[in-house]
Amino acid sequence: MRIMGLDFGSKTVGVAVSDALLLTAQGVEIIRRREENKLRRTLTRIEELIVEYEVEEIVLGLPRHMNGTEGVRVELTEEFKDKLERRTGLPVALWDERLTTVAADRTMMETGIRRERRKEYVDMIAASFILQGYLDWRRNRQEMKDSEESE
Repeated sequence: MRIMGLDFGSKTVGVAVSDALLLTAQGVEIIRRREENKLRRTLTRIEELIVEYEVEEIVLGLPRHMNGTEGVRVELTEEFKDKLERRTGLPVALWDERLTTVAADRTMMETGIRRERRKEYVDMIAASFILQGYLDWRRNRQEMKDSEESE
């Protein structure tokens, strides 16, 4: 089993996939589209990646404002979530993505990627951070559950 992480933006979707043990997230690609409302090709590509990587669950970044409020992007993301669930038949979890783009940009800066090139990778790396956060949360939740059962 693998889990796919998505960073849904107005013109791009960053894609990451977990390893089979659900320990780490790896960036896969950035799906680009010409118009924000044109999602058919994007959804088709996501379906292809689901088959290729044998994905059984999707985690989708939820772009809340820093103060926790929800804006237009949250609405669009929830609509995209519904489309994903209908098209793929897979469960889609929403995951708070605040600061993932900032963290992705900082990581690229620390590794020496030039400013002009960062835009090429930021969405894919942000998707990796979204997915890694979700994987860590799942693992911690399971460990807590296991320790409660052993007491």
